[in-house]
This record gives sequence, structure tokens and C-alpha cells, in this order.
Amino acid sequence: MNLKSAWIILGALVAGMLLGIAVEGVSLAAATASLPFIEPIGLLWLNALKMTIVPLVVALLITGITATADAARAGRLAARSVMIFLAAIFLSGTMSLLMTPLLLRLFPLSAGAAEALRHGLGGTATAGPSPTFGDFLLSLIPTNPIAAAAETAILPLIVFTTIFAFAITKLEPVQRATLSGLFKALGDAMLIVIGWVLALAPIGVFALGYALAVKAGVAAFGGLIHYVLILMGIGVCCLILGLLLAWLVVGISLPRFVRAMVPTLAVAISTQSSLASLPAMLKSSEELGVDPKKADVVLPLAVALFRFTSPAMNLAVVVYVAWLFGIQLTPWEMAVGLGVAMAAALSSVSLPGSISFVTSIAPIAVSMGVPVAPLGLLVAVETFPDIFRTLGNVIGDVAATKYAADGIDDDTKSAGETP
Repeated sequence: MNLKSAWIILGALVAGMLLGIAVEGVSLAAATASLPFIEPIGLLWLNALKMTIVPLVVALLITGITATADAARAGRLAARSVMIFLAAIFLSGTMSLLMTPLLLRLFPLSAGAAEALRHGLGGTATAGPSPTFGDFLLSLIPTNPIAAAAETAILPLIVFTTIFAFAITKLEPVQRATLSGLFKALGDAMLIVIGWVLALAPIGVFALGYALAVKAGVAAFGGLIHYVLILMGIGVCCLILGLLLAWLVVGISLPRFVRAMVPTLAVAISTQSSLASLPAMLKSSEELGVDPKKADVVLPLAVALFRFTSPAMNLAVVVYVAWLFGIQLTPWEMAVGLGVAMAAALSSVSLPGSISFVTSIAPIAVSMGVPVAPLGLLVAVETFPDIFRTLGNVIGDVAATKYAADGIDDDTKSAGETP
């Protein structure tokens, strides 16, 4: 989804909500009577979006793990880079699990707006009995992976898929390439399907926005604005974390790092794409003293595999929805969410923001017992938080490149070069 499409979807949401408020203002009975005709359109679109999640998650997770393993085999520099990526996304995800509840306590949504938004997004979630830690452990390994997929039991499915993907990396090159190619083709086919579904997003989001406004009224706007501000707050935390890591871990003074990053940040804001920012990142890394030959290895790898802000921002979405629906997340549920978020970050290789929003966040939500339905509306307001995602990602990419390059001797053939 490009910037133009994102603004069209956001415009459809606003138009639907304004129409719903207007109809409700004229006649509450007419607004209520229109819901059975308009709301199913949005729910149908949402179901079409959700039907792609399981096969796409399996395909992307397998291709992401095999691609990461292949990258790690490419040489010492690539292997060091992959380990840095994993450590960085672990830190960003942990930060989000700490900061999102804190921001929600410091800047709570009014009770009326929260109730209205909750009602508009699907009512009160019914929480089942809390599982014991033993039940949780037993649920990790599926006795039947096919049944787990059919029941959308994402966590055991991810466990099985991860084990299967690592098994693929141990096969002979020909067999590994065959299976990797099969799942890459499956993922590409599902991306085509989800592209078709997203082409209808303005219609679906318009219908969902209309239903939300009829159910929640003007308070729905306040609720969505609060959600966007909380998510942007986590985005700011990601930027601060990235700058602190560049200073304290990589060892670059903040003024020098910021000066080198200014052109890259400008491109990132205008394009909201890490891939489009790659040429500018190469120049920034050169200004920071990174050997261009090493940057040519690490930065493309970072753009393909490294999503510094992804675990943090995606977990923030799930924690917000859980908070809104009054779901108390246990420590091990948050730990599981962090693990799934890291796996989803590695598997969202070169996906447009709207696709990765659904495919990355839905598995996290399901694994943590949080409703998935609100994602159909929240994707429409992702335009603003996505700016912070891109800014944090390019900061993380360049800082990780500098750190990876500094840890490898210049005279070693660590970049995967053939002698």
C-alpha cells in the first residue's frame, strides 16, 4: 500500500464515520436500521483479510527463517549482523511491554470514550478461565498442526512452523531450495490475494467506520485519536532507544550521528519506506566511517530482515486493544507475545505496511488472547504511526550497520566474498 492508498483508506474511514454521525444525528432509528445492511459489508471485508493470515504467516515465517539462516551462513559479518538484529528487536519489544502500560496509565482515555470505542469495535471481550502455567506449556506443542491451523491456534502453529523451518535449513542445498521455493511461492500467491482484498479496503473501512460511528458516536473519534497518540508515543520511545543504542553501545556521539542521519530521515519521512531510504542510508553510514564494502553487505540485509520498531509498535497495538477490552495480560502471555512479535518481524520481509500490519499483529493478538477484529479499523489510521516506524527502522539499520562493521577486521573475508 503506497502513501496515496493509505490516505484514501484513511479518508474512507473519516467519511464513513462522519456519515454515521450525521445519520444518527438526523434519525437514530434510521441509523440503527441501516446497520444490518452496511456493517456486514465491512465484516465481509474483514473476514477476507483474516482468511489469509494462517497460510501467509506459515509461508512468511518459513521463508524468513530460511533467509535468515542463509544470511548467517554468508560470512562472519552477516552472522554478526543477524545476531545484532535479534538483540535489537528483543530490546525494542521489551521496551514496548514496559512503556505501553505506563503511557496508558499516564494518559488514560476517558471512561465514556473507552466504552464507546469498545462497543463500536465489537463490545466486551469474553475472557475465558486463566490457564495454569502447566496448561500454557502443554499448549505450545500441537498434537496436530493441521488442527491448530484450522482452529487458528497461532502459537502452537508458530512453534511447529519454526521447528519445521529450522529443519529445512539442515537439508541438502537442493532439497532446501525446493522447499524454500515452494513456501516462497505460497507466500507470493497469498500476497496477491491480500493485495486484492486491500484494493477493496476503502469500501470495507468505510462500512466499518460507519458502523463504529453509529454505535459509538463522536466519542469514536476521540478514541481513535487516543490510540494514535499512544502508538506515536511508543514510536518516539523507539527513536529515543535507537539513539541511545547508537550512543551508548555503538559509541557514536549523538550530534555526529544525527548530522549524518538528517538526509536519511528526510527520505524516510517523505517515502515511509526503508527500502526507498537505502541509498541515503548507505551515504549516512559512509559519513559515520563505515567501510562501503561492509555497508553494501549489512544494509541490504538489514532492510530485508531487520525491523527495529516492528516488535515494539506491534506489541503496543495488541496491549492497547487488550487494555481497551479489559483483558489482563499475564507475564507469560506477554513473553509469548514478544516471541511471536520477534518471529513476525523476521518474517515480514519487504512487505508493504498495510500487509505487514495485519500479518504481523494478528498472530501476536491471537497468541495473547486479544481480539483481532479491531485491526480492520486500526489499519486505516496506521498512516501516522507508520512515520515513526520508518524513522526508527532507518536509525536502527544504520546504527546496526556501524556496530556490525566495527566488530569485523578489515582484512578478513567475512562479508561472504568468494576468494
